[in-house]
Amino acid sequence: MRTIVVGTRRSQLAVTQTQWVMDQVRDQLPQDWQMRLEKMVTRGDRILNVTLSKVGGKGLFVKEIERALLDGRIDFAVHSMKDMPAEMPEGLTFGAVTRREDPRDCLLSRRGEGLEDLPENAVVGTSSLRRQAQILAYRPDLRVEPVRGNLNTRYQKLMNGQFDAIILAQAGISRMGWTDRVTGILPEEVMLPAVGQGALAVQCRKDDQEMLELLEEVNDPVTERAIIAERTFLQAFEGGCHLPIAGRATVDEEHIRLRGLVAHPSGTPVLREEAEGMEPVELGRRLARELMEKGARSLLEEVKKGMEE
Repeated sequence: MRTIVVGTRRSQLAVTQTQWVMDQVRDQLPQDWQMRLEKMVTRGDRILNVTLSKVGGKGLFVKEIERALLDGRIDFAVHSMKDMPAEMPEGLTFGAVTRREDPRDCLLSRRGEGLEDLPENAVVGTSSLRRQAQILAYRPDLRVEPVRGNLNTRYQKLMNGQFDAIILAQAGISRMGWTDRVTGILPEEVMLPAVGQGALAVQCRKDDQEMLELLEEVNDPVTERAIIAERTFLQAFEGGCHLPIAGRATVDEEHIRLRGLVAHPSGTPVLREEAEGMEPVELGRRLARELMEKGARSLLEEVKKGMEE
C-alpha cells in the first residue's frame, strides 16, 4: 500500500485545481493506494504588501513546495503553469501537463464595463508587469495599480471600490465557477497571455517511476508541446516570469505557431514577433532570438534596473 501526499498552496483556486487533478489520478490508482492533500503556505502567500517583481517573482509560490518534493514530504504537486519559473531544480520534473483551458486574460469591472468602456483615469488592478504593459499600450489613459492576494481578496478589493477593474486569468475564473462575474475577455491581440497560462503543471521527483507512470495518464501531449515552446522562449530571457514577457503557442497537428512579446511596463515600447515550426524547443529559441534582434534584451535589462532602484 502507498499513500500519495499531494502538495498545493492553500488558496481556494489552488485547492480546487489540485482536487481536479487528484480526481483524474484517482481513476488510475492501484486498489490499495490512497491519496491525501497537504496544504502549504509559500513565501508568495505571506508577502502581500509588495509587488511580485520587487521580491523575486512568481517562484515565490513554488519554492517551499519544491523543497517538500525534494525532501520526500510530498509525492507530487499541482501548480498553475504560469507560476512556474523557467528553471526547475535538479531532481524534479513535470509528471504531467494538463489539457489547457482558455489561456486568455479577462476583466472584472465594478460597474460592468469592458476594457474599451472604462472611463479615462479608471484604476485597473494588477501586479503583473506583463498585464500592466499591455493595458497601458492599449489604453494609456488608464491608471494601473498593484493588487495582491488570492482571487477572493482581489475581488473583495474591487467591490470595495479600491479599483474600477481588475485583470485575472480566465482559466482560474472558470475553475472557481466565477464566469458570470467577467465583464470582458481580453483578445490576445490586446493582451497576449503569460507563458503557460491556462494549463496546470503536475510536478514530481524524476526518480519516482511509479508516480511518473501514474501521472502520464493525466498528461495532454498537445498542451505539452505548446508549453515546451513557450517555456523555451521564456528560458532564453533567463526565466523572469515576473518580467513583462508574454508567449502563446498553438498546435495544429504537428505544426506549432508561437507568438511572443516583450514590453516596457509603461506600455511603450512593445516588441512583438511570431514564428512557426515543427520542433518546440527550436521554435522557442528562434522566436527569442528574433525579439532580441529587435532590442528585447536591452529593454528587459532596463526594466530590471528600474525595479532594483
